[in-house]
Formats: sequence, C-alpha cells, structure tokens
Amino acid sequence: MKYMLLVYGAEDAWSEEEREHCYVESTELTRELHERGIFRGASPLQPVATATSVRIREGKRVVTDGPFAETREQLGGYFLVEAGDLDEAIEIASRIPGARVGTVEVRPVVELPGLPELGDSSPIGGSVSKAKG
Repeated sequence: MKYMLLVYGAEDAWSEEEREHCYVESTELTRELHERGIFRGASPLQPVATATSVRIREGKRVVTDGPFAETREQLGGYFLVEAGDLDEAIEIASRIPGARVGTVEVRPVVELPGLPELGDSSPIGGSVSKAKG
C-alpha cells in the first residue's frame, strides 16, 4: 500500500546549515528506499511565503497568497512510499530528519483506478491500473 508521509514543521526550526544537512540525510534515505523498491517520490517544498491557495466559492475562483490556514507548523515536504503495512510506514517516517523538529503525518493513499502511473506518457484512460486495497 502507498503511504504519503507529510513533513510539517516551523520554517525557522532549522538554520541554513542544518537545512542543507537535512537535505543530504533525506536524499540518502530516498536512495535506500529506492534500493529496497519502495520509493515512489519525495521533495521539500518552497517556503510558505511562495504558496498560493485556490478555493471555489459560489462558483467563483478565489485565489489568495499563502496557505489557507495559519498554523504553527507548515507543510514542508513529502515522501511517497510503498510500505507493506502501517508499521513499516511509521518506521520510515521516524527516519525522516524533519521528525526530529516537527511532525511527520503518515496517511494511506487511496489508489483510484484510471489514474496515470508515474512515467506513463500515454493519454489518460490509455492505461488503467487496478485499485489496490
């Protein structure tokens, strides 16, 4: 089953040097996960000041700068992994550097039939994958 590991933390929790080290550690973790065949994707996000929120209200698009909600911790990045079960996903999440200063939320992914696979260049509907439980 796929799990999304969402990394939350205060943007000022790391110095620049600590952030760079975090990126190195995270890259090493992704390489290990790739070697195990369970890595599906990962990336840090740009600072929350670069965010744009989009909502539809009464049929009209409302675009605002920044995140939708003010919170102490912001979404800073993600890992997408294929784990055998929740325990394995939690073990991986505990190795993400951001867990030491913030929170890593572990969420199972709903796999919808008909979504294109990563690297699938055929038109949508050209390759239909089966939903996994």
